[in-house]
Amino acid sequence: MDPAMVIELGRESLLVAVIVAAPMLGMALAVGLFIGVIQAATSINEMTLSFIPKLGALVLVMIFIGGWQISVVVEFMRKMYERIPTIFF
Repeated sequence: MDPAMVIELGRESLLVAVIVAAPMLGMALAVGLFIGVIQAATSINEMTLSFIPKLGALVLVMIFIGGWQISVVVEFMRKMYERIPTIFF
């Protein structure tokens, strides 16, 4: 296994991780920002007020795109398993 192959595998792994995590992180950011603006406007500083809506939004995102996320990870792992015979040659 040469260094170029290791770098390529690492790059692909990070890309898949970002692609799979981005929708959930984006939703958490958007909901957190929205709740933060509401808290700033109303001067209500309660920690659970921002946590519960984020949790609910993440559950909804998982319901809608969870299948897609699983298929991306399974496809990536399938490619990794197919590369195993070429690693040592």
